[in-house]
Amino acid sequence: MSTSLVELRVLDGANLYFSRAAVKLTLDLTSLVDAPAPAAKAYAQAIGLGATRPGRIGSGFRQRFAIRVVGHVVRRIARTAGIGRIGVRVRPESDVRRLVVAFPWAHEGRARALGAAIVEVLDAFGADDLGDLITAVGERVRDEPPGNPPPTLRPKVPVVAVTGTNGKTTTSRMIAHIGRAADLHVGWCSTDGVYFDGELIKYGDFSGPSGAAQVLSRPGIQLAVVETARGGILRRGVGVAYNDVSVVTNVTADHLGLGGIDTIDQLAEVKAVITQITRPRGWCVVNGDDPRTFAMRLGSPAKCWVFSRDPDSPSIRTVLDEGGRATTVLDGFVTVLENARDPEPLLKVVDVPMTLSGLSHYNVENTLAAASAALGLGLPRAAVIEGLSTFAPSENNPGRMNMYSLRDFTVVIDLAHNEAGLEALIEIMNGVKPEGGRLMLALGSPGDRADDMVAALGAMGARATDRVAIGHKSDYLRGRPPAELEAVFRAGAASVGVEDVPAFPTELAAAQALVAEARAGDVVAVMSLQDRASLDAWLRSEGATVDTPETLKSKVERAQH
Repeated sequence: MSTSLVELRVLDGANLYFSRAAVKLTLDLTSLVDAPAPAAKAYAQAIGLGATRPGRIGSGFRQRFAIRVVGHVVRRIARTAGIGRIGVRVRPESDVRRLVVAFPWAHEGRARALGAAIVEVLDAFGADDLGDLITAVGERVRDEPPGNPPPTLRPKVPVVAVTGTNGKTTTSRMIAHIGRAADLHVGWCSTDGVYFDGELIKYGDFSGPSGAAQVLSRPGIQLAVVETARGGILRRGVGVAYNDVSVVTNVTADHLGLGGIDTIDQLAEVKAVITQITRPRGWCVVNGDDPRTFAMRLGSPAKCWVFSRDPDSPSIRTVLDEGGRATTVLDGFVTVLENARDPEPLLKVVDVPMTLSGLSHYNVENTLAAASAALGLGLPRAAVIEGLSTFAPSENNPGRMNMYSLRDFTVVIDLAHNEAGLEALIEIMNGVKPEGGRLMLALGSPGDRADDMVAALGAMGARATDRVAIGHKSDYLRGRPPAELEAVFRAGAASVGVEDVPAFPTELAAAQALVAEARAGDVVAVMSLQDRASLDAWLRSEGATVDTPETLKSKVERAQH
């Protein structure tokens, strides 16, 4: 007999459904959704659900009927098992035959038993004596050994949780750097690894619960900065029970079509999880220029600290009227605003190296976010100023807007893994290109991105630059043939009239090909996910030098004249 269970996932911490550990069941209810209406109605009555209207077979109405049925099954089994009141969230998926049900758990063994019992009752669609079955499985759940409690960590030191589609790694690094400027021992985890006081402890993607656990277990730690990615929240939940400051940089299209997240609004809902577990006395730091991010303040128990590049933004007025704080750019200064107080300037935007003399508006936003978080933690103003003014792109932020001078042209290495990231990269390329220079771009994408996003990257890159090539991320193809990705990239480029798009097996090979073509004044950029270290080593072997803040400033000034 086929089962309705697609997946049973134990989430160890705050997640999309609850602010604490939960079990998530993904269910295929084809038998119920495709059953004749009388049979569906009979099943609902047999499990004790009152008057219902199942709707027609395979319809959205039938899926909503299935949601009622599943919620009722969960509550009835739980009641029989002596669990009493239980939180239940049932959500539709884009496939009308599928839905997700989640419930919180305090003991893993009993929670798994409840999940199995739910599936057993749903699999018994059309059977007799469903009332007896519910009683039997409920008693089985009640008698199950409780098992372990959730492993969610309760931190003993201040924690800053950072999420967002773009900028979360840069912002996390800036906050950690400010913490060190305040003479704190800082642990930090991200998609790049686990760090302690600026030293890499373990390399790899640690933007999930295991990264937080490794940071918080470090002896001597005084501040934890945890980058919290979409995937970790969906797969395991957040690894800490609460944070003192949450930061959401922005929400744009990325990873859509993965993990049941099909729209930007659903993606925003995932990222909002960290704001919902911020302590009431803490701060929820959100981007006032991003409506989805700004709305997250409403679901947070913490006070709101908004950041915006526009000092006259309605979001700033709203938050200040609500008793919160804001960080913005006022007369060229990074400035803190609070009602009934004079504006407090920190430092000039052009004196923050990461902003590339104010050219990179994304990094201006990251600067505002980091300053807000650090001040929200109570770190000294002087440490915030020192941290922001000494945070150098290549030295402190590997892989993000790293700029080199090679012969008489510029090379940029940047993650730029989605449309917003590529837009930011193109902005920087134009900002340092002198008159007569050309823009040359090595495109790339992981293999699991949707075709429309890959095609959009191809179109954007081809439209905005003079020369474009594909540099494959061979370690991140995730089973997709390179030729298939190339075809989608080239279709995007062809849509804006560009037909000549060569492809190379690695990011490094693509960069080497473009550098071989580069002339004085050109800007070569690489969307780099996997070859950053080898790109850096090769560039240095060719005589490239890392641009200092002063060099960057002179390049920007030269491009503007």
